[in-house]
Parts: sequence; C-alpha cells; structure tokens
Amino acid sequence: MSDFQLTEKEDVVSLKFPNKEVMSDKEDILQRKSDLERALTLGNLEHLKIKIFYEDDSSKRVTETTVWGITADEVILKKGVVIPINRIHKII
Repeated sequence: MSDFQLTEKEDVVSLKFPNKEVMSDKEDILQRKSDLERALTLGNLEHLKIKIFYEDDSSKRVTETTVWGITADEVILKKGVVIPINRIHKII
C-alpha cells in the first residue's frame, strides 16, 4: 500500500470522488463492509484511529482517522467529513 499518498482528514473535503466502484470482487466488497463496521466499533468504543485507503478522481490516498458513522453509501469522519464507501480499497 506504499503507492497511497498520506492525506490529512481536513483535506478530504476538497477531494472529488467519482461514482465508480473501486473493487470488482464481491467478496472484497463484503470484507470492506465488515472492516468498516469493525472500524466504527473501534472508533466509538475505544476512540482508536484506523487507516482508510481510498481513491479520489486523481490519486490513491490514505487517511488515519476515527470513524464516527457509516451510512449506506458513506463513511462519516469527525467534523462531517465523508468518504464514499465505493471509493475505499482497504481499512486497517
């Protein structure tokens, strides 16, 4: 995952996200959903930060942050910053 550019959470609001899904494998998509739910639990109960590896319209990025919420389509970070779930490659 060394080809991902470190991006601060505050800078995510200025990024543009296409609607296209970044994953093609259904099992990977299910794993991502499970990982997001785990990240939400860790964020709410333990206040632990996780790394979200994602892709905007121009590059691959990684942001270390706490997940505050999840909707059907987006991950909600602190201060209302959102990342579309279909643009996320991995959560660790």
